[in-house]
Amino acid sequence: MPTILIADDHDLVRDTLAAFLAQTEGFEVLSASDLAGAEAHLSSPKHVDIALLDYNMPGMNGLDGLRVACTRHKHTKFALMSGAATPKVASDAVAMGAQGFFPKSAGAASLIHAINFMLSGERYLPVE
Repeated sequence: MPTILIADDHDLVRDTLAAFLAQTEGFEVLSASDLAGAEAHLSSPKHVDIALLDYNMPGMNGLDGLRVACTRHKHTKFALMSGAATPKVASDAVAMGAQGFFPKSAGAASLIHAINFMLSGERYLPVE
């Protein structure tokens, strides 16, 4: 069972995504409200298969937090999620090592598809 980390500073978004993923696909889901909390999970003995990091949360500093996470945790896949990031931010995230980008405006079924796609080793970057 893959372990997914949802890191988002909005409780409703984080808790809803975590509950949906755990119930729908049977993923093991961890959550954090900022990059420091995500780092704590990523540094623990429990392997995280993929971490979804909110672009605008404490500790991220834009793409700097993603860059640090990708460098420190080479065996974890990372994806950036955002409701406001530009297509350039999304493509820059993938260029620096993220497995993909997920817009918060997409549907829940799309999230599951994107996670499974990224877990299989593919990059996920929606056209829009």
